[in-house]
Amino acid sequence: MKFIADGMLGKLTRWLRILGHDVKYSSQLDDAQLITISKSENRILLTRDLELYKHATTRRVCAFYLKGRTGDEKLAELAKRFGFALDINMARSRCPKCNSRVKPILKDKVTDKVQRNTRVHYDSFWECKKCGQIYWQGAHWKGIRENLEKANRIIKATQNATT
Repeated sequence: MKFIADGMLGKLTRWLRILGHDVKYSSQLDDAQLITISKSENRILLTRDLELYKHATTRRVCAFYLKGRTGDEKLAELAKRFGFALDINMARSRCPKCNSRVKPILKDKVTDKVQRNTRVHYDSFWECKKCGQIYWQGAHWKGIRENLEKANRIIKATQNATT
């Protein structure tokens, strides 16, 4: 599944990339460019702009209008609508910054790329081959997991409300 997100969805874009989704994003793209790219690259247009959503659908572009206010609500909406799991698998994750796939990198190859304390406490690392960013499952992963759990609870609550 490939997406393109409007300029209001930068944080959501990063989340979707971490989850492994191919998401094109630039805050510099105008509505016409978003629609053109969506159509030419067969991407689902994600937006919080109702006018853009209406304009895109009249041009037969697959678009999704996000109503959620929080990041958790937006993730839940998308996961429910498009049927994907809200779990992180590093084998399919993408770089939150540039959208390229991340690949495992040996600990001894990150010596000059991360702080010594990080190398001491963590053993698994991933690198974006395009931008060179190094990733590891550090202390911030607790917050990431909590956010995904919140989004999953939202999905369950909406499913229970409709049954």
